[in-house]
Amino acid sequence: MIERTFAILKPDAVAAGNTGAILALIETNGFQILGMKRIRLSQAQAENFYGVHRERGFFGSLVTFMTEGPVVVLALEREDAVAKWRELMGATNPANAAEGTIRKLFATSIERNAAHGSDAAETAAVEIPFFFSGSELL
Repeated sequence: MIERTFAILKPDAVAAGNTGAILALIETNGFQILGMKRIRLSQAQAENFYGVHRERGFFGSLVTFMTEGPVVVLALEREDAVAKWRELMGATNPANAAEGTIRKLFATSIERNAAHGSDAAETAAVEIPFFFSGSELL
């Protein structure tokens, strides 16, 4: 089934100059890029976006990290997009990520792990409109 997912290329990946290489992996793995923006998250945006983690110990450091530099937000589409994007990202901890995955290739730690992805189609349906209006998705 064709579905949409949401992705963020995190500040570590953007600062390291890995945006182009990651975009190439996205396209060669069959994803259509419906929307893409390079932005800098405000503290309020990061706190709202990651609000589900507010009570967790890593919330403050996550917000600080996600606001330290530009990110690239993406709306992606393909068959089984959520599962396929999570597979392409690899395990959250790059030490456990499979060879050839984004996190194995570009992440430096469990927190500085290069990419974010929706964990379900329902999550993507909330995350995509957080950053994109309908008219921005082509």
